Amino acid sequence: MATNARLDPYRNFRFRVEIEGIQVAAFSDVSGYDLSMDVIEYRDGNEAITPRKLPGLRKHSNITLKRGITDSMDIYNWMKSVSEGKVERKSVTIISIDEDGNDSATWQVVEAWPMKYSVSDFKGTGNEVLIETLEIAHEGMTRTK
Repeated sequence: MATNARLDPYRNFRFRVEIEGIQVAAFSDVSGYDLSMDVIEYRDGNEAITPRKLPGLRKHSNITLKRGITDSMDIYNWMKSVSEGKVERKSVTIISIDEDGNDSATWQVVEAWPMKYSVSDFKGTGNEVLIETLEIAHEGMTRTK
């Protein structure tokens, strides 16, 4: 008698981000990765009144990475070099981790470069963690596992 193994969905709070050449890259939040396509409507003059729909340009949203600020300058230095005209494109890998601590799903982001850097507000009465935010532009994303 065969048993059906239950496959639960992966949790969204267990993940890591690897940025090519940057060792310290633990993030608390990753958002914005999606793919969409424009629709091109086309109709020949002798066809019915409903046009054909063809796939057009692919669009990838920018990805936003957030993490608590530490003494590591790697993220800031990457942004600084881009702002000085030295665009260094990197591969970014987003990895989901299962309950046992194994890599369960991965997304590879290619030709990524930072386009915006910000730091959360400083508040004398606050008790939140100081957050560094990096928004990256890229030219494609693929689920590799």
